[in-house]
Amino acid sequence: MNDGVIAQLKVEHPGFSLQVALELPGRGVSALFGPSGCGKTTCLRAIAGLQRAPGAQVTINGEVWQDSELFLAPHRRPLGYVFQETRLFAHLDVRRNLEYGMKRVRPGERRVSLAQAVELLGIGHLLARRPDTLSGGERQRVGIARALATSPKLLLMDEPLASLDLQRKREILPYLERLHAELDIPVIYVSHAPDEVARLADHLVLLDAGRVVASGPAAELMTRLDLPLAHGDTAAAVVAAVVTGYDETYGLTQLAFAGGTLCLPYSGARVGQPVRVRIQARDVSLTLEHQGATSVLNILPATVAELAEDGPAQVMVGLDLGGTRMLARITRKSAELLQLAAGSAVHAQIKGVAIVE
Repeated sequence: MNDGVIAQLKVEHPGFSLQVALELPGRGVSALFGPSGCGKTTCLRAIAGLQRAPGAQVTINGEVWQDSELFLAPHRRPLGYVFQETRLFAHLDVRRNLEYGMKRVRPGERRVSLAQAVELLGIGHLLARRPDTLSGGERQRVGIARALATSPKLLLMDEPLASLDLQRKREILPYLERLHAELDIPVIYVSHAPDEVARLADHLVLLDAGRVVASGPAAELMTRLDLPLAHGDTAAAVVAAVVTGYDETYGLTQLAFAGGTLCLPYSGARVGQPVRVRIQARDVSLTLEHQGATSVLNILPATVAELAEDGPAQVMVGLDLGGTRMLARITRKSAELLQLAAGSAVHAQIKGVAIVE
């Protein structure tokens, strides 16, 4: 396997050991997800060469950075690293911070121009300002642009939104989505926030106590009832859809996906644009018959794929909508009253105002 990110890592600390084998796609966003202390940051540091991992193997799209005979020092690995704290140079303005990043790359090897990095992160109006005059979200965007200015062959992001409040996170997420859509650079993104993973990740690796619990397409792992991500109040499904039209009278966007059509409040996406929507399990209810007199606009036929206990009084229901997986979190009493079982035909009622694009 030449394409992709291959990392076989073994790190020993007092009271903790990391032993993982990662095979990640060569483009797009791969998220490392798990509780604090599970080894996410240690993985990134080992891939970057900042954490010595004897006998490790690190290969990026066929280019060997480390094996039993080779160890490239961190400064010789063509990667960008974005930390929780931006670590910008306080005595330099934004432009000179970006230019500092570019100095790591010879002019003939630059694949991301300064202008491109500035445009992708929307920071053109900040170039003359010092870091101490920027908001948290602006500083993080500058930090990401500086990492891109090194023309990396791999971008590592260690919980870049963890120190931001909800408003700043909402400000920066669209820029991260642009990087995903417009740059052909693999990204490894560390997070313990399910909403970030749902919005950004193509591939997902679940870690626990220094070991890989599961690895695969994010949409698949998020709805597997044998995994912890598909349980609790934050459980959600990710649905790939395409914008097909607008209802201008009511300000609604119409989306087509494998299981039917969804309506949600106007999003600004253009017709024909692919989008990813997050549907939380708590916002999906189930009926045996199609309901007519209801405020819920999205009512779609579905088949129960599996059920699992989700706490003392609730059940998580895995649904199949034309090949698209979805989750519904209902009470155990409701599941018994509806006599739900694998194979049951139901209708999924999905609140349009609850769908997050």
